[in-house]
Amino acid sequence: MTVPKLALTENAEAALAKTRADVVVIGTLQGEDGLALAAGSSVADAAFDGELAEVLGTLGASGKADEVVKVPTLGKLSAGVVLAVGLGKAGADGVTAEQVRRAAGAAARALSGTDRAFVTLSAIDLQAAVEGTALGAYNFTEYRSEKGDGPVAKVDFVSPEEGTAKDHKATLKAAGLIAESVIIARDLINTPPNDLFPASFADRAKTLAEANNLDFEVLDEKALKRKGFGGILGVGGGSSRQPRLLRIAYKPAKASKKVALVGKGITFDSGGISIKPAANMDHMTSDMSGAAAVLASVVLAAKLKYPLEVVAHIPLAENLPSATSYRPGDVLSMYGGKTVEVLNTDAEGRLVLADAIVRAGEENPDYLIETSTLTGAQVVALGNRTAGVMGSDEFRDRIASIAQATGEGGWAMPLPEELRADLDSRLADLANVTGHRWGGMLAAGIFLREFVTEGLPWAHIDIAGPSFNTAGAWGYTGKGGTGVPVRTIAAVLADIAANG
Repeated sequence: MTVPKLALTENAEAALAKTRADVVVIGTLQGEDGLALAAGSSVADAAFDGELAEVLGTLGASGKADEVVKVPTLGKLSAGVVLAVGLGKAGADGVTAEQVRRAAGAAARALSGTDRAFVTLSAIDLQAAVEGTALGAYNFTEYRSEKGDGPVAKVDFVSPEEGTAKDHKATLKAAGLIAESVIIARDLINTPPNDLFPASFADRAKTLAEANNLDFEVLDEKALKRKGFGGILGVGGGSSRQPRLLRIAYKPAKASKKVALVGKGITFDSGGISIKPAANMDHMTSDMSGAAAVLASVVLAAKLKYPLEVVAHIPLAENLPSATSYRPGDVLSMYGGKTVEVLNTDAEGRLVLADAIVRAGEENPDYLIETSTLTGAQVVALGNRTAGVMGSDEFRDRIASIAQATGEGGWAMPLPEELRADLDSRLADLANVTGHRWGGMLAAGIFLREFVTEGLPWAHIDIAGPSFNTAGAWGYTGKGGTGVPVRTIAAVLADIAANG
């Protein structure tokens, strides 16, 4: 994990005059009368005798989102280059945090190989600029023989005019830790499945837990069988690399609430006997994105010292076809006693999650948040950048609203009662899929609800699309694992800590 060294300066004019930065980053806007310079650009503009916008316009700059235009300073500043990055159009309430985050990310990607940069976007929103810069600089090169240019090594941020130096330092630290945790998740997601499987994921989780003084427990296949975790054992039984169930807990001295986190950890999903098509099956290395996000989130809770008890339950399995695989037609006895008829072995995530949800509920949390790459139906319904949020109405809506505010995106979805009958089984308490394709994301949420403790506020965040970017880089999001929804979970935890 490589994160730029992040620093803060309170006096922008003095700092820019003597900066040792190679590049100064400013923001541009699509104004009604053409290109406009964003807040924080005045010192750089003055160095160009107030004509920087005209110079950028001559070079084709328009201020549109993610646009990057570089201008040599020719000695007008101590830095050799001004990098102008587009924020897009300002709304009625001005530039949003997500616009700043995206622009900072686009700038950071363009700063690859740079030793030091001076970023003025933080004059608009410090937290967003820090997060966007750190995440935009991310590049996973662990498996490349030639690493190429590394990320920008050091970034100096201009402080906003409002707030105190103490506040600004606290924001810088928190934003940096949040970005680091997203990168923990990204690194796990991007690690190929021959190196990341249930046991090795558990080892990496243990290392993180010990480094952050978290309680750590792992149940291997023998313990899972002894305790009756039929869902996890069923899904993981086809692989020679046996399943695991992790429990990682942060418990401060004075915790106002207890929050359970559950994340799906299918380290590779072939679909099992109900095998997936060969095309794009390599993307199923990301089927443990929920587990990665939950692990990163409990680590972040400890680093940010939330006044909450946060307990992560992470079921890990590899879903492969073999002579020992579970089959369509099998009936699994789940942890807690319910039985499930398997109609499709590619609907495996809900089976491992059901076991973990029941176990989480035994500890009587005040809230339960579960996240997973659960259904392709999420992508069909909401696309690749908007997670579907289901669960108890009030908590679901609360999380969806917070997800939108963080820029990760989320949309509240219903759990229609008429779909429950479609999960009826001829043999067992319920089936793992319906007999049709309609409302697949919602049916999966209804299935999970069957295992949630009655009355417990809970939410499921389906990140099948948002967790893994198969297209080109944009904003602060590169190709591969995105780390969604770590920032959403962090914001929800902060909200619970503040408001109960």
